[in-house]
Amino acid sequence: MRYISTRGQAPALNFEDVLLAGLATDGGLYVPENLPRFTQEEIASWAGLPYHELAFRVMRPFVTGSIPDADFKKILEETYGVFSHSAIAPLRQLNGNEWVLELFHGPTLAFKDFALQLLGRLLDYVLEKRGERVVIIGATSGDTGSAAIEGCKHCENVDIFILHPHNRVSEVQRRQMTTIFGENIYNIAIEGNFDDCQEMVKASFADQSFLKGTRLVAVNSINWARIMAQIVYYFHASLQLGGPARSVSFSVPTGNFGDIFAGYLARNMGLPINQLIVATNRNDILHRFMSGNQYVKETLHATLSPSMDIMVSSNFERLLFDMHGRNGAALAGLMDSFKQGGGFSVEQERWTETRKLFDSLAVDDAQTCETIAEVYAQTGELLDPHTAIGVKAARECRRSLDIPMVILGTAHPVKFPEAVEKAGVGKALELPPHLTDLFEREERCTVLANDLKAVQAFVSQHGNRGKPL
Repeated sequence: MRYISTRGQAPALNFEDVLLAGLATDGGLYVPENLPRFTQEEIASWAGLPYHELAFRVMRPFVTGSIPDADFKKILEETYGVFSHSAIAPLRQLNGNEWVLELFHGPTLAFKDFALQLLGRLLDYVLEKRGERVVIIGATSGDTGSAAIEGCKHCENVDIFILHPHNRVSEVQRRQMTTIFGENIYNIAIEGNFDDCQEMVKASFADQSFLKGTRLVAVNSINWARIMAQIVYYFHASLQLGGPARSVSFSVPTGNFGDIFAGYLARNMGLPINQLIVATNRNDILHRFMSGNQYVKETLHATLSPSMDIMVSSNFERLLFDMHGRNGAALAGLMDSFKQGGGFSVEQERWTETRKLFDSLAVDDAQTCETIAEVYAQTGELLDPHTAIGVKAARECRRSLDIPMVILGTAHPVKFPEAVEKAGVGKALELPPHLTDLFEREERCTVLANDLKAVQAFVSQHGNRGKPL
């Protein structure tokens, strides 16, 4: 399997090199040169497989030539062996044909564990084989940071620096990051918003001279391995509901477009998906594009669903690449115009074709709380605010009641007590056993100004397990 850049000017790489590269040298994102495609018979034969075995069959084509089958199987078994539910991603029924896919049974109670538990193990495998040491710089709007630290904390050849917006993540999210100690773990609170953090990460990849020769690796969803791992649970959900003999629709809470892009890829790999719904909050750049062909940057707002407080959706570039016939030059021109002018529209026929699969909805905080309260009253199920947005979007945008609708349950509600309290549910939120002492644990975090040079100087000073790079 070879991977190419969305902007067309970077060399094609194999999986191992893509894992370590993050952004392409031309500023683009890596995507497979050719997607594997499975027959309906092949997909049907996977029904009943344990999650790690299904994951092997879905992801194997992406790592062929880089990781032997036996090694990859072992990595996957270890990855999903740390999840607290034996089904790994159980389905919970809300009504007759509406389901929540619970993706929060990993160590940090969020869907990011599916990819980042795998990413940490893949990095360990590849770096040990190569005898290399790397630096991870990641930006988080809440959940990626803790999942990345949890996934990579035991990596012998990694120093990890996670940037989060100061005072803009929930207390549980923050503590899940700042209470994990290790010689290779650094939490940085940036006096800015998530987009500021994400821009620093991108700028650091573009010019890595501050690392003095050490390689920079991405844990954000720009890393192809993150997207690859998320494809699996679309197949998993479909097989639970009679797929591939019947089509399934999905509503996906998303800010950075990575999780829903994985669903788009699953469909292109042969999984019958009828509809993909982009469910987002007040920061609605994706909804404005899907509903009106306007991708325009606006002011970023803090909401009760902070993991989607994102205005520039990094992974959207991967969809735009396909929309433009995988023409790297055309895509590069489009991204340049966005950088210079803050917005763009695409040709009408390209947008119309995309809308055949995608719908979207933006849900404000009041509607989010109403949905949490409504679902709890109807079913006794307590949703986190992001999943509630997914439910609201599913109910507003659904094209057919005959087709099963799966909402991706992206996080455990205990991570967002403010939203649950505002919804007036009145249910006591209890942390799982492995986190019961979270609020008593010591925290370790450094607050830095919204200044790229200050952040890079901190990384340079503290890398290599506390020895300056």
